[in-house]
Amino acid sequence: MKTIDLDGIVKAVPAELFIGGAWRPASDGARISVADPATEQEIASVASASVNDGLDAVTAAHQAGPGWAATAPRERAEILRRAFELMTERADGLAALIVLENGKTLADARGEVAYAAEFFRWYSEEAVRGLGTVQTAPSGANRILVLRQPIGVCVLVTPWNFPAAMATRKIGPALAAGCTVVLKPASETPLAALAIAGILTEAGVPAGVVNVLPSARSGVVVRAMMDDPRVRKVSFTGSTEVGRRLLAGAGETVVSSSMELGGNAPFLVFADADLEAAVDIAMVAKMRNGGEACTAANRFYVERPVAEEFTALLAARMGELRMGHGLEEGVALGPLVNAESRDKVADLVARTVAMGATVVTPGSSVDGPGHFYPPTVLADVPPGAPVLTQEIFGPVAPVVAFDREAEAVELANDTEYGLVSYVCTADLARGLRVAEALDSGMVGLNRGVVSDPAAPFGGTKQSGIGREGGHEGMLEFTESKYIAVEW
Repeated sequence: MKTIDLDGIVKAVPAELFIGGAWRPASDGARISVADPATEQEIASVASASVNDGLDAVTAAHQAGPGWAATAPRERAEILRRAFELMTERADGLAALIVLENGKTLADARGEVAYAAEFFRWYSEEAVRGLGTVQTAPSGANRILVLRQPIGVCVLVTPWNFPAAMATRKIGPALAAGCTVVLKPASETPLAALAIAGILTEAGVPAGVVNVLPSARSGVVVRAMMDDPRVRKVSFTGSTEVGRRLLAGAGETVVSSSMELGGNAPFLVFADADLEAAVDIAMVAKMRNGGEACTAANRFYVERPVAEEFTALLAARMGELRMGHGLEEGVALGPLVNAESRDKVADLVARTVAMGATVVTPGSSVDGPGHFYPPTVLADVPPGAPVLTQEIFGPVAPVVAFDREAEAVELANDTEYGLVSYVCTADLARGLRVAEALDSGMVGLNRGVVSDPAAPFGGTKQSGIGREGGHEGMLEFTESKYIAVEW
């Protein structure tokens, strides 16, 4: 393993709550133990916010709101641009920090930091484009003037799998729109969010505009903030189960809600596809972040004439992946984030094999501690198998053969989720036809990555409400005000 300067990387991050521009301990002294998933050893102890801390953060954001909303769009833009530059300058340290708290490989972590920083650059450009509209009423009696104004105090709740990118994807548009925020990062991975708070402060974000609250008491703290009438927006990325609960709570106080929830992404391979290229695309779509992504390919549907060959090629590539600590040279697959995640993946595979599926490659094991699960390809997967109906969130690829295009679309759409789908085919007309028929918010056509700060990210059905990224992402943090006027 490369030598890691923990004093310079982990200990440089203030391990406290960030409220009103100041670092402070939790009001009741509670702490969170942050562990390296590859070693299971503690790397930091971080303050764990209480309900009172959450309400203090809302107060800080509320008080800072009018001043930040009145700040010129160009000034907000320059601050976000500076945050992008600082993140880019410190990319290596941030990437190592993410590896230590999350478990992903250094290559994946570097990719995440670059992606995360891009949200600050994109929304530095969007901050000056809060466009309204003006038109003549159909009757001709008056003008219809529509303004876009910041929605107000926003509570942002982010997951552990992309601790930097999910934070910047929400903070960037909120600040660009003129909103103030309270960020509640996942308790498994609070360090990246705290580091970003420091970067934003250095970039010039005024006190109270961004507040960061790690907490092991997420449910009660987030609910208390949502129940506060000063909070006007909640943006959540995480499981559909938790999203449903948050939506129910938001309904009681009529809080605007954006939800980026679970996925069950189908990956369709047609017989005319270049199979080598399709496997390359599949490896990206499946193995980015070790499969711990809502966009990860979850179900592989392959046209029958090439199903066996595709499965063999995919199994060979998966079997070559070296597992280990993400900071080690040559490691392509790190551990899952915790023991619960590893055990869930193992259970899904065991139940699927019990139904008749065949394990094509179990990968290789890793000696010693860590929440590792080997890369696994499953063939002969029966309908209704757990790995087809549930989000795997791990390095497991089940393969199912299909015979007709319409059947492939039907199988792909047979899920309550609709975040992203993938299609591999040499026939562009077919690809676009299938993409239109797929019931998902995004489609990767001959491409294994769809995420882009300039594009609207989000799903249909139980995969969420609203969009992040693109111009739409900033509009999620605004209210439309209509003014009827004559001149």
